[in-house]
Amino acid sequence: MSDWEARNGQELARLQRTLREVEDASASLEQATEEAVSKDRLVAATVNASGELVELKFNTQSYRGMAPTELASAIKDVINRARGQMADRVETLYQPFAPEGIAMDDLMKGTFNLRDLFYSLDAEPPPR
Repeated sequence: MSDWEARNGQELARLQRTLREVEDASASLEQATEEAVSKDRLVAATVNASGELVELKFNTQSYRGMAPTELASAIKDVINRARGQMADRVETLYQPFAPEGIAMDDLMKGTFNLRDLFYSLDAEPPPR
């Protein structure tokens, strides 16, 4: 077996191992949820790995005496915090698989610029 064949085999094995790890990471998120609770413990929001609201709970009846804007603000706050917690969890889980110099946060927010990656590698990006 040549050096090239040996290196190729090692890289293929490494790629297969990484793919299994990514699949395991993805599977761990299938049922994952994050919950945030308001400071006054009035309302709690639970989101799934996609950031979708899966549960909204009112822990007391005191919301009935709140101004509509105050209640709306409390609900929005817990949903956004739960989504932020989940985004951090997903980012932490997948960051080890990202190529060097690529921030998962940028990918998740849609702000990653592929053209900049090509330029950083001294390569011409493909035409649009």
